[in-house]
Amino acid sequence: MLHRTMMKAALKALPAAIVLAIASGSAMADPMYPSDSEGFHGYLRAGAGSNTSGDGGSQGCFGLGGNTMKYRLGNECDAYAEFGYTKSVAKVGDVNYLATVWVNAYAPNSDFGDNKLGIVKAYVEAQGLDFLNGGTAWIGKRFYYRPDIHMLDLQYINMNGTGAGLDRIPMGPGKFSYAFFKDNDINSRDPVTGAILGTKSAVRQNFIWGDIPVNANGTLDLAATYIIGEGKDTDIYGPKHNGWQVSAFHRQGKVFGGGNTFGVQYGVGPGIGKDGGGQMGAAGDTAYGSDRKRTRVFNDMAIQPMENFGMEFVALWQKDESNATGSSTWTSIGARPVYAFTNNFKLVGEIGTDRVTQSGGPAKRLTKLTIAPTISAGPGLWSRPELRAFVTYGKWNDAATASVNASNNGGPIYNNNTSGTSYGFQVETWF
Repeated sequence: MLHRTMMKAALKALPAAIVLAIASGSAMADPMYPSDSEGFHGYLRAGAGSNTSGDGGSQGCFGLGGNTMKYRLGNECDAYAEFGYTKSVAKVGDVNYLATVWVNAYAPNSDFGDNKLGIVKAYVEAQGLDFLNGGTAWIGKRFYYRPDIHMLDLQYINMNGTGAGLDRIPMGPGKFSYAFFKDNDINSRDPVTGAILGTKSAVRQNFIWGDIPVNANGTLDLAATYIIGEGKDTDIYGPKHNGWQVSAFHRQGKVFGGGNTFGVQYGVGPGIGKDGGGQMGAAGDTAYGSDRKRTRVFNDMAIQPMENFGMEFVALWQKDESNATGSSTWTSIGARPVYAFTNNFKLVGEIGTDRVTQSGGPAKRLTKLTIAPTISAGPGLWSRPELRAFVTYGKWNDAATASVNASNNGGPIYNNNTSGTSYGFQVETWF
């Protein structure tokens, strides 16, 4: 036990020393990923819809649930908003101190109602530190390194959390970042005696060496996470396990007016990330042992070859393994073409197909198609706001029926059917 405690303490303390040791070289202007910029910013998606099943008024959405994500255009039965403010609170020489606070709200249906606001960002960062050669130091709760596949709303790596870090320190041809997070920082207590019964808390350390030039207009990001499960192995949650993940992303710019990302990821134990969202880089359940593994390979391309035509295309393969449930493999391919008739009106389509194979069971298959006439603040693929009307059709096999019903926010409105149609309106914007 003493050896284990000393090892954990050493692993927790070592990375900060490593970061300070490598903080050498000249400052580089372009960050690996952007910080919050000064001003009021946010994101919103909301809308209303229905379905043609005759068995429920809620909008129908089509997905296979579990460890998969669904194609989102005309297929989001929830509402979400996040917004906040960033202000420069002090400047000392070349160092800028920025404070950021954001709140958010979520509804599993079309009505925010009286849903409570949560705090998703509350942190301060010091940018342009001379002893970090222009790097940044920060402490608090924040979004952190979370690129996504937009069509799937899949943040394939997500390091959000509460902690502290040193960012964008020049290191060789790239930039290095280190962050320390505390996840699931809650103790379960006896309601009578107040005694601690157990915890799922974890210490998480994230390492990124990114923006490494590897070819013309192409860069490489390397990201790793190490997770230490805390608490006693004898508490109510059982034995605690450590975990890890490693990821590599190649980002290619100037591809038909857009860009391409190719990624390879592998995680073990709590390193597979949070259940249901596919977000590696954050701490998963520390009850997961080394038999839990996740492997993911994907390609996400977004292009704008003409002013009035753009498209996103994604292909993904993911395998999840565990002794308890065996293995499952998710294969997905989809495209979202966008054609603008004017600067403010475009037609958006999306088609995606998913296949899940599981140990000892039949393959589940789902295909979803959406057509969405859209009023937009520009003709481009990423022009927002978008005010959409949509019709969505889903088709699946018998083996997928239970999963499609279970994953629908409005309940099992499809019964034993193997197809369905939904329609409605939605707005999406970021600012």
